[in-house]
Amino acid sequence: MSENLNLVTSTQEIVSDALNKLGFDEGMYDLIKEPLRLLTVRIPVKMDDGSVKTFTGYRAQHNDAVGPTKGGVRFHPDVDVEEVTALSMWMTLKCGIVDLPYGGGKGGIVCDPRQMSIHEVERLSRGYVRAISQIVGPTKDIPAPDVFTNSQIMAWMMDEYSQMDEFNSPGFITGKPIVLGGSQGRDRSTALGVVIAIEQAAKKRGKTIEDSRFVIQGFGNAGSFLAKFLYDKGAKIVGISDAYGALHDPEGLDIDYLLDRRDSFGTVTNLFEDTITNKELFEIDCDILVPAAIANQITEENAHDIKADIIVEAANGPTTMGATKILSERGILLVPDVLASAGGVTVSYFEWVQNNQGYYWTEEEVNEKLREKLIKAFDTIYNLSENRKIDMRLAAYIVGIKRTAEAARYRGWA
Repeated sequence: MSENLNLVTSTQEIVSDALNKLGFDEGMYDLIKEPLRLLTVRIPVKMDDGSVKTFTGYRAQHNDAVGPTKGGVRFHPDVDVEEVTALSMWMTLKCGIVDLPYGGGKGGIVCDPRQMSIHEVERLSRGYVRAISQIVGPTKDIPAPDVFTNSQIMAWMMDEYSQMDEFNSPGFITGKPIVLGGSQGRDRSTALGVVIAIEQAAKKRGKTIEDSRFVIQGFGNAGSFLAKFLYDKGAKIVGISDAYGALHDPEGLDIDYLLDRRDSFGTVTNLFEDTITNKELFEIDCDILVPAAIANQITEENAHDIKADIIVEAANGPTTMGATKILSERGILLVPDVLASAGGVTVSYFEWVQNNQGYYWTEEEVNEKLREKLIKAFDTIYNLSENRKIDMRLAAYIVGIKRTAEAARYRGWA
């Protein structure tokens, strides 16, 4: 069984448990356990050397009972149908947790943009939009940036859709450049959301960011922004990692120094000789561990070795179900991904609202609205967890799936 298929089945198990605790029957689970729509496309792209290469792409729309589906598009060699299926389900949960009028969506293309020219990436981006154009749009399904995609790629996609639509459609996609209708604060929103989750979790354990030692796995968009936020707040970051390895300094790493040397794909450790492995990274003595890389990093094999008091999941699915149980039994406070990483989709929603009304907010307004939503969501989930004596992941799934299930029931879908 592939790792991504494991993500699907583990997500389905927790969704089933959450629906049972909410009193819904098997018919509701049967509706929600898989995406309503799952599109596979083939995209021919003319490469710079004159050859034509065909790429495979996907778009999953988990459930639109509440409203349009919403979720990112990732460019990565490991994208597959199971991954976009699981991620679309998580997007439904995230939107429910922060009370957004969306269902979950997710897309991706099997490619390695690091091995492509900027012109090839542009042609691929535009080809993807043409291929999925029948099922996306401002009131259908709204894409956004994800792994190895950014505001420039969103701009190309928005332009392609607008040309096809013969109408300027900024609300078709979020995460755009400011000049094309992007929102202030969108590029930092996922990291800021994680910081807010960290602040709230730290309070529950009598800690502050300033007096805590952090380990961050991942130094891409979310990980690097997060490291900068925490560093500027006075946190001591004793470990970071990227795809090539990890760095450790018990006295604290100089994050500004590392950011100055980080390349566009979030790698920096390859510049250093004195590195450690990702396995050793998780064994560092710290107060707060933030996995901000890829899925299935904390497992039953290494969960006993983690020395952190708090884990805040900035990545999607970094902790397996078995590891979650071990961490809960050890008394470690684990803030799940569907809550901790909901900042990005929240500000994407703000961007969509601003596009629709043609009126734009300041970064301070955006950040304040984000903080209000995430603190409310954190308190709701934490209190449910405490009152029902369940872990925060199950509590988050209960809160996250409730709105979609209720909307589907009112519509007569189950």
